[in-house]
Amino acid sequence: MEKKVRIERHPRIVVIGGGTGLSVMLRGLKEKPLDITAIVTVADDGGSSGILRNELQMPPPGDIRNVLIALADVEPLLSEMLQYRFNNGTGLAGHSLGNLMLAAMTDIAGDFVTGIRELSRVLAVRGRVLPAAGQAIVLHAEMADGTIVTGESVIPKSGQAIKRVFIEPEQVEPLQEAVDAIREADAILIGPGSLYTSIIPNLLVPKLAESIVESDAVKLFICNVMTQPGETDNYSVGDHLQAVYEHIGHHLFDYVIVNDGEIPPQVQEKYAEKGAKAVHLDLDEVTRRGYKVIADRLVLFRTYLRHDAARLSHHIYQLVEDWMNRKG
Repeated sequence: MEKKVRIERHPRIVVIGGGTGLSVMLRGLKEKPLDITAIVTVADDGGSSGILRNELQMPPPGDIRNVLIALADVEPLLSEMLQYRFNNGTGLAGHSLGNLMLAAMTDIAGDFVTGIRELSRVLAVRGRVLPAAGQAIVLHAEMADGTIVTGESVIPKSGQAIKRVFIEPEQVEPLQEAVDAIREADAILIGPGSLYTSIIPNLLVPKLAESIVESDAVKLFICNVMTQPGETDNYSVGDHLQAVYEHIGHHLFDYVIVNDGEIPPQVQEKYAEKGAKAVHLDLDEVTRRGYKVIADRLVLFRTYLRHDAARLSHHIYQLVEDWMNRKG
């Protein structure tokens, strides 16, 4: 009797977000036997990304650059070079080398998505990196006092609490590759990152949100360690989840991964000077809404507080493996 051979494959995970937090987590995840697709926001309009976006009519490259470098299998010196930001030079000061390379590759390849794919190949990126859409998105926010603020880089500086954010064009088409990756995923990870300016803008791309809701993958929310001044002042874990719910109209997540490790007083003082504090875990409220909570000491402090990439990726990998085993 012929034996059936079971073909083992790596779990397929889709990570959605933007900013530094996402890049830190991906550095840990790429060391695991996972098939990673990162879907990255295209709402950035500040600094080098904003200039290239306006002058070259291309999607902003900054968050894409950070994710490519996080997933790249290259020497540390090359990573440092790609992050290098010019300090001098008319028209050159403020630009990072990685942003300029993405702009050049977009021009050579003919479009942004192909440019990312080609640069990924050059950098031996472990996984796929996709923009949430093939065009730049303009982010607007309605503030607590009813005023409308436009621009991802401007919104946190408005001095008002954010009521909601919305995108333009409202019916922007996502990349089909991104939709397909979500549909085929075993796990979908959202966060960490700026809640209103990095995470939620991706979920406002209509077909992306619909695909996540319809997916039978395990869905994880990775909560930020600290609040973000001008964006999530005094927010608890539950407040982060509620903001996502109010924008999407669904409780998206099965699990919430949060830090419950102690943050040294001197570090708290340093962040308090900028108006940030540790995100409070309102455990009873979060579990009452049906979320399962994974809480652990997930922070490291060097110059800044960051997620412990190795420890965080361990929890994610275990959850994904357990989920797949239960599904059979």
